[in-house]
Amino acid sequence: MHIRVATHRDQDNIHNVHWSAFPESEREVVAKLAINLLLEKTTPSVISLVAESEDNVVGHMAFSPVTLDSSDSKGYILAPLAVKPEYQKRRIGSQLIETGMEQLSIVDVDILFVYGDPNYYGRFGFNADAAESYIPPYKLEYPFGWQAIILSERSIKQPLTQIACVQSLSDPALW
Repeated sequence: MHIRVATHRDQDNIHNVHWSAFPESEREVVAKLAINLLLEKTTPSVISLVAESEDNVVGHMAFSPVTLDSSDSKGYILAPLAVKPEYQKRRIGSQLIETGMEQLSIVDVDILFVYGDPNYYGRFGFNADAAESYIPPYKLEYPFGWQAIILSERSIKQPLTQIACVQSLSDPALW
């Protein structure tokens, strides 16, 4: 398995990964989000990675920058993440996350957020306590899923801080 930076040429493959990995009620929305993030121009940049097995894209993950109101900290959010069902349970999602976190450490990111299953993301150090000072951009359907991991001491003990996401994630239906 090989992990690399995604390019615009990966659009169809990325769409197919998310389409196959998510339930029918979510698949189109998440697949569209993944493509929109791939194409969105932001500063700092969105980090979009694909996992390949035998020259086939079998996984995808994106980290996009967030704005932290009233804070000098630099933050990102992990969303979305998917692995084709027939390739799951092989640590591909874990390797995508770990590779992405290594890339974030190079660009001095202070905090990384995720809105997802605490049992899964807790394995990487994400927890609700680290996210409690940060207000997500929209009301959450599952508040227990709002988590973060502190990557730098600069983001510890912040006052309540509102976060804002890139355009592609600025849709209340995604939250």
